[in-house]
Amino acid sequence: MLSPGFTLAFLTMRLVVAADSEGTWCYDSQDPKCDPHLVPSGPTHWKELSPACGGPAQSPINIDLQLVQRDPTLGPFIFQGYNSAPPGSWTLENDGHTVLLRVDNGPQSRLEMRGAGLPLPAYRALQLHFHWGSPGQAGSEHSLDRQRRPMEMHLIHMNTRYQSMGEALRHPDGLAVLAVLLAVRERPRDSWQGGREQDSDNANFSALVSSLKNVSTRGVSVPLATFPLASLLPDPSGLSRYYRYSGSVTTPGCEPAVLWTVFEDAVPIGRAQVAQFQTVPQTGQPGTRLVPLTKNFRPQQPLGGRTVWASCGASIRAAAPPPACPQALALGALLGLELSLLLGQGP
Repeated sequence: MLSPGFTLAFLTMRLVVAADSEGTWCYDSQDPKCDPHLVPSGPTHWKELSPACGGPAQSPINIDLQLVQRDPTLGPFIFQGYNSAPPGSWTLENDGHTVLLRVDNGPQSRLEMRGAGLPLPAYRALQLHFHWGSPGQAGSEHSLDRQRRPMEMHLIHMNTRYQSMGEALRHPDGLAVLAVLLAVRERPRDSWQGGREQDSDNANFSALVSSLKNVSTRGVSVPLATFPLASLLPDPSGLSRYYRYSGSVTTPGCEPAVLWTVFEDAVPIGRAQVAQFQTVPQTGQPGTRLVPLTKNFRPQQPLGGRTVWASCGASIRAAAPPPACPQALALGALLGLELSLLLGQGP
């Protein structure tokens, strides 16, 4: 049986997404008349819907590697249940603005993370969703030294201290989001093919991508077989290279309640797989021709007075590089062993 707290959290999460999917806001790439009472409703007007969207500590941002500062407390992540497929099934949904996968199946899933400088006790995985561009154009929300990628995946976690999404959104540590940049993977062709390069699909995304055709209408959801969430994340060495900053949700109401982790290493994805996301229909007026949803990302926001912190393994470009973090690296080795044990246990 679901605990009352997490039942409420799950229901509240559904209400939040349902409210957003009613079309009260748009991306600039969408029909500006997505709500007849709010024209236009693109990102520059979100603050008229939600005042927080015009406030400080907003996301996404560009991460300037000359300005980031090393934080020796940003050690390895400790994931629980990410290395095995939880029981039951997940839910893939088109909410009119993105495609999202709900991964919270209650206590039996036990998908949690801790460590990496995150507040105690832990953060529970709720859902993941994607941002992408138009064909041939970048679509990630975050960038590293102004370099954007074709796509970005957000894995949303809620602090287990809080009993509902509404409560979590009122606290600066309410949510922890893993931002994974997705880049087209290239591989060399055989010499008899002229030595040119071609991209290849990432099999770890195959089940999700092949199901996109089943959520071609806003509000439609379908079950999806579970799989190890770790398969969508950077490899174990890449998990130690990340940047951390305090920011916000990147859609209305833009609550400044997110501890962001942006991984330095991009995860590969096939060009054809990116193209499949770019065919998902966008929200439209009844009776109108459906057009693909593209460029579903929020413009980058000012950093302001915030600091972006780098883990010990992440790249920085400071004029005088700080010394390495030997104590943190030693701690990382110990916690890495604990991580392996936890992953081996599964849910």
